[in-house]
Amino acid sequence: MGRPEVGAALRRCAECGGYEYAGAPACGTCRALVDGVVEEGWAGFVEEFGGGDEVELAAMVADEPDRHDWRVVDAALDRLTCADCGERTGRGPLGCAPCDLAHGFRYVAIERDRPGVPPGNEHAVRVNVSVVRRPHVTSANELLLRRLTLPGLLVGLLPTTEEAQRLAATARQVVVGPERERTVELMVEEMFSSRRVEG
Repeated sequence: MGRPEVGAALRRCAECGGYEYAGAPACGTCRALVDGVVEEGWAGFVEEFGGGDEVELAAMVADEPDRHDWRVVDAALDRLTCADCGERTGRGPLGCAPCDLAHGFRYVAIERDRPGVPPGNEHAVRVNVSVVRRPHVTSANELLLRRLTLPGLLVGLLPTTEEAQRLAATARQVVVGPERERTVELMVEEMFSSRRVEG
């Protein structure tokens, strides 16, 4: 399964109880859904390209990331192995020079907003997916915000700058632990429940 349709209702995950996608990376079901967003883009690319050796295709995409959709670039990097750390390229430990470089280059890829979403929604989806799929290189606070807002972004919603700043400020102020997660989750639910997107 890839991403939900624009305007779709948010659904609860049977494994973690939160909204689908928001439990990643700890929840295996949600983690697979987030990876599915990227894999859906890759599958379409491979089909359009006419098939072929996926590692060779991945190397070609990695050499020209500015010519491909961001999901295709992210999936291509997943299929390549970093010569320095042995992890998937771009997802190695912070400080692995080739992975850090590949991670930076992923942001030159193409991102197009889907019809019916506010401008900038696709960029927000892309950043949140990237953070959730690379949790070991970001702060716990940033990961919390990115993963909890991801379900709303995927159905086409987008917080205003003020809302995003208020969320971040609240997350910094609340004591670390379950209370912080629940406080931020309630704020996200309130923020997204006030608007709907036409699919």
